[in-house]
Amino acid sequence: MTGYSRSLIGLAIALAGLAGYVDALGFIVLSGQFVSFMSGNMTQMSVSISEGLWSVARVPAAVIVLFLVGIALGTVITHVTERFSIRARKVAVLSVVTTLLVVGSVFGSFGITPGAVTAMALAMGAVNSVFQRDGEVTIGVTYMTGALVKMGQRLTGALLGGPRWAWLQHFGMCAGLIVGAILGALMHRWIGVHALWPAAVVAAGLIEVAWLVSPSPSAR
Repeated sequence: MTGYSRSLIGLAIALAGLAGYVDALGFIVLSGQFVSFMSGNMTQMSVSISEGLWSVARVPAAVIVLFLVGIALGTVITHVTERFSIRARKVAVLSVVTTLLVVGSVFGSFGITPGAVTAMALAMGAVNSVFQRDGEVTIGVTYMTGALVKMGQRLTGALLGGPRWAWLQHFGMCAGLIVGAILGALMHRWIGVHALWPAAVVAAGLIEVAWLVSPSPSAR
Protein backbone atom coordinates (compact mmCIF):
# COMPACT_ATOMS: atom_id res chain seq x y z
CA MET A 1 0.00 0.00 0.00
CA THR A 2 3.10 2.18 -0.16
CA GLY A 3 2.74 5.32 -2.25
CA TYR A 4 -1.04 5.61 -2.08
CA SER A 5 -2.85 8.62 -0.67
CA ARG A 6 -5.17 8.27 2.31
CA SER A 7 -8.14 8.74 0.00
CA LEU A 8 -7.09 5.86 -2.22
CA ILE A 9 -6.42 3.68 0.82
CA GLY A 10 -9.93 4.56 1.96
CA LEU A 11 -11.23 3.39 -1.41
CA ALA A 12 -9.32 0.12 -1.00
CA ILE A 13 -10.86 -0.41 2.45
CA ALA A 14 -14.33 0.26 1.04
CA LEU A 15 -13.69 -2.29 -1.73
CA ALA A 16 -12.53 -4.81 0.89
CA GLY A 17 -15.84 -4.23 2.66
CA LEU A 18 -17.70 -4.81 -0.61
CA ALA A 19 -15.75 -8.02 -1.16
CA GLY A 20 -16.56 -9.21 2.36
CA TYR A 21 -20.25 -8.50 1.80
CA VAL A 22 -20.39 -10.39 -1.50
CA ASP A 23 -18.28 -13.25 -0.17
CA ALA A 24 -20.61 -13.70 2.81
CA LEU A 25 -23.57 -13.96 0.41
CA GLY A 26 -21.69 -16.49 -1.68
CA PHE A 27 -20.77 -18.48 1.42
CA ILE A 28 -24.41 -18.67 2.48
CA VAL A 29 -25.82 -19.43 -0.97
CA LEU A 30 -23.17 -22.08 -1.72
CA SER A 31 -23.35 -23.62 1.76
CA GLY A 32 -19.74 -23.07 2.69
CA GLN A 33 -18.03 -22.15 -0.59
CA PHE A 34 -16.59 -18.72 -1.35
CA VAL A 35 -16.77 -16.34 -4.31
CA SER A 36 -13.69 -14.28 -3.42
CA PHE A 37 -11.62 -16.33 -0.93
CA MET A 38 -9.94 -18.77 -3.30
CA SER A 39 -7.51 -20.24 -0.74
CA GLY A 40 -10.53 -21.61 1.13
CA ASN A 41 -11.99 -23.02 -2.08
CA MET A 42 -8.69 -24.66 -3.00
CA THR A 43 -8.49 -26.34 0.41
CA GLN A 44 -12.09 -27.56 0.24
CA MET A 45 -11.61 -28.80 -3.32
CA SER A 46 -8.43 -30.65 -2.35
CA VAL A 47 -10.02 -32.31 0.69
CA SER A 48 -13.02 -33.37 -1.41
CA ILE A 49 -10.73 -34.85 -4.06
CA SER A 50 -8.74 -36.75 -1.43
CA GLU A 51 -11.99 -38.28 -0.18
CA GLY A 52 -13.17 -39.13 -3.66
CA LEU A 53 -16.05 -36.66 -3.51
CA TRP A 54 -15.70 -35.48 -7.09
CA SER A 55 -19.19 -34.01 -7.31
CA VAL A 56 -18.48 -31.89 -4.23
CA ALA A 57 -15.08 -30.80 -5.57
CA ARG A 58 -16.65 -29.52 -8.78
CA VAL A 59 -18.31 -26.56 -7.05
CA PRO A 60 -15.17 -24.86 -5.63
CA ALA A 61 -13.28 -25.80 -8.80
CA ALA A 62 -15.88 -24.04 -10.94
CA VAL A 63 -15.80 -20.93 -8.74
CA ILE A 64 -11.99 -20.84 -8.94
CA VAL A 65 -12.19 -20.92 -12.73
CA LEU A 66 -14.79 -18.13 -12.75
CA PHE A 67 -12.63 -16.04 -10.43
CA LEU A 68 -9.68 -16.49 -12.80
CA VAL A 69 -11.84 -15.40 -15.72
CA GLY A 70 -12.83 -12.33 -13.70
CA ILE A 71 -9.17 -11.52 -13.11
CA ALA A 72 -8.50 -11.88 -16.83
CA LEU A 73 -11.45 -9.60 -17.57
CA GLY A 74 -10.14 -6.92 -15.20
CA THR A 75 -6.65 -7.22 -16.67
CA VAL A 76 -7.98 -6.84 -20.22
CA ILE A 77 -9.91 -3.74 -19.19
CA THR A 78 -6.81 -2.13 -17.70
CA HIS A 79 -4.84 -3.04 -20.83
CA VAL A 80 -7.46 -1.62 -23.21
CA THR A 81 -7.69 1.61 -21.21
CA GLU A 82 -3.92 1.86 -20.78
CA ARG A 83 -3.65 4.98 -22.93
CA PHE A 84 -6.10 6.84 -20.70
CA SER A 85 -5.54 8.20 -17.20
CA ILE A 86 -5.24 5.81 -14.27
CA ARG A 87 -8.36 7.46 -12.88
CA ALA A 88 -10.26 6.40 -15.99
CA ARG A 89 -8.91 2.85 -15.68
CA LYS A 90 -10.18 2.55 -12.12
CA VAL A 91 -13.57 3.84 -13.18
CA ALA A 92 -13.68 1.39 -16.10
CA VAL A 93 -12.91 -1.61 -13.89
CA LEU A 94 -15.44 -0.56 -11.26
CA SER A 95 -18.08 0.02 -13.94
CA VAL A 96 -17.68 -3.58 -15.10
CA VAL A 97 -17.74 -4.83 -11.50
CA THR A 98 -20.96 -2.88 -10.90
CA THR A 99 -22.52 -4.24 -14.08
CA LEU A 100 -21.70 -7.81 -13.03
CA LEU A 101 -23.19 -7.26 -9.58
CA VAL A 102 -26.36 -5.84 -11.14
CA VAL A 103 -26.60 -8.88 -13.40
CA GLY A 104 -26.02 -11.13 -10.39
CA SER A 105 -28.72 -9.26 -8.47
CA VAL A 106 -31.23 -9.81 -11.26
CA PHE A 107 -30.42 -13.53 -11.38
CA GLY A 108 -30.65 -13.75 -7.61
CA SER A 109 -34.00 -11.98 -7.46
CA PHE A 110 -35.41 -14.53 -9.92
CA GLY A 111 -33.92 -17.42 -7.98
CA ILE A 112 -31.36 -18.32 -10.66
CA THR A 113 -28.55 -19.20 -8.25
CA PRO A 114 -25.95 -20.42 -10.81
CA GLY A 115 -26.24 -17.15 -12.72
CA ALA A 116 -25.95 -15.08 -9.55
CA VAL A 117 -22.90 -17.00 -8.33
CA THR A 118 -21.25 -16.74 -11.75
CA ALA A 119 -21.65 -12.96 -11.81
CA MET A 120 -20.44 -12.63 -8.21
CA ALA A 121 -17.29 -14.68 -8.79
CA LEU A 122 -16.49 -12.78 -11.99
CA ALA A 123 -16.97 -9.45 -10.19
CA MET A 124 -14.73 -10.48 -7.30
CA GLY A 125 -11.98 -11.51 -9.68
CA ALA A 126 -12.23 -8.31 -11.72
CA VAL A 127 -12.26 -5.94 -8.74
CA ASN A 128 -8.66 -6.85 -7.90
CA SER A 129 -7.58 -4.92 -11.00
CA VAL A 130 -8.63 -1.59 -9.49
CA PHE A 131 -5.21 -1.15 -7.87
CA GLN A 132 -2.38 -1.94 -10.24
CA ARG A 133 1.11 -0.59 -10.73
CA ASP A 134 3.33 -1.60 -13.66
CA GLY A 135 0.93 -4.39 -14.55
CA GLU A 136 0.92 -5.94 -11.08
CA VAL A 137 -1.83 -5.90 -8.47
CA THR A 138 -0.59 -3.74 -5.58
CA ILE A 139 -3.59 -3.97 -3.27
CA GLY A 140 -5.60 -7.18 -3.30
CA VAL A 141 -9.04 -6.21 -2.05
CA THR A 142 -10.59 -9.69 -1.85
CA TYR A 143 -7.96 -11.57 0.17
CA MET A 144 -6.65 -10.48 3.55
CA THR A 145 -3.99 -13.01 4.55
CA GLY A 146 -1.27 -10.76 3.16
CA ALA A 147 -2.74 -7.73 4.92
CA LEU A 148 -2.86 -9.68 8.18
CA VAL A 149 0.79 -10.70 7.83
CA LYS A 150 1.84 -7.13 7.09
CA MET A 151 -0.20 -5.83 10.01
CA GLY A 152 1.62 -8.23 12.31
CA GLN A 153 4.97 -7.15 10.90
CA ARG A 154 4.16 -3.44 11.24
CA LEU A 155 2.91 -3.93 14.81
CA THR A 156 6.13 -5.70 15.71
CA GLY A 157 8.11 -2.97 13.98
CA ALA A 158 6.29 -0.32 16.01
CA LEU A 159 7.19 -2.13 19.24
CA LEU A 160 10.81 -2.21 18.09
CA GLY A 161 10.92 1.53 17.45
CA GLY A 162 9.65 1.73 13.88
CA PRO A 163 6.73 3.76 12.51
CA ARG A 164 4.03 3.77 15.18
CA TRP A 165 0.91 3.69 13.04
CA ALA A 166 1.96 1.93 9.82
CA TRP A 167 -0.10 -1.12 10.80
CA LEU A 168 -3.37 0.81 10.73
CA GLN A 169 -3.71 0.66 6.94
CA HIS A 170 -3.61 -3.13 6.96
CA PHE A 171 -5.89 -3.29 9.98
CA GLY A 172 -8.35 -1.13 8.04
CA MET A 173 -8.39 -3.62 5.16
CA CYS A 174 -9.06 -6.56 7.46
CA ALA A 175 -11.69 -4.64 9.42
CA GLY A 176 -13.36 -3.54 6.19
CA LEU A 177 -13.75 -7.13 5.01
CA ILE A 178 -15.04 -8.29 8.40
CA VAL A 179 -17.62 -5.51 8.66
CA GLY A 180 -18.71 -6.10 5.08
CA ALA A 181 -19.15 -9.83 5.70
CA ILE A 182 -21.23 -9.19 8.82
CA LEU A 183 -23.47 -6.81 6.89
CA GLY A 184 -23.78 -9.28 4.04
CA ALA A 185 -24.90 -12.07 6.35
CA LEU A 186 -27.40 -9.77 8.10
CA MET A 187 -28.83 -8.49 4.82
CA HIS A 188 -29.28 -12.04 3.55
CA ARG A 189 -31.16 -12.84 6.76
CA TRP A 190 -33.38 -9.78 6.27
CA ILE A 191 -34.10 -9.76 2.53
CA GLY A 192 -32.83 -13.12 1.29
CA VAL A 193 -32.21 -13.42 -2.45
CA HIS A 194 -32.39 -9.65 -2.91
CA ALA A 195 -29.35 -9.03 -0.67
CA LEU A 196 -26.96 -8.56 -3.60
CA TRP A 197 -28.70 -5.36 -4.73
CA PRO A 198 -27.16 -3.21 -1.95
CA ALA A 199 -23.71 -4.42 -3.06
CA ALA A 200 -24.46 -3.31 -6.62
CA VAL A 201 -25.59 0.11 -5.35
CA VAL A 202 -22.43 0.51 -3.24
CA ALA A 203 -20.24 -0.52 -6.18
CA ALA A 204 -21.95 2.13 -8.34
CA GLY A 205 -21.25 4.74 -5.66
CA LEU A 206 -17.59 3.70 -5.52
CA ILE A 207 -17.25 4.55 -9.21
CA GLU A 208 -17.81 8.19 -8.29
CA VAL A 209 -15.49 7.85 -5.28
CA ALA A 210 -12.74 6.43 -7.50
CA TRP A 211 -13.09 9.39 -9.86
CA LEU A 212 -12.93 11.91 -7.02
CA VAL A 213 -9.98 10.45 -5.12
CA SER A 214 -7.80 10.01 -8.22
CA PRO A 215 -7.14 13.70 -8.93
CA SER A 216 -4.45 13.35 -11.59
CA PRO A 217 -3.41 10.96 -14.36
CA SER A 218 -0.38 9.92 -12.27
CA ALA A 219 -2.45 8.80 -9.25
CA ARG A 220 -2.47 5.04 -8.82
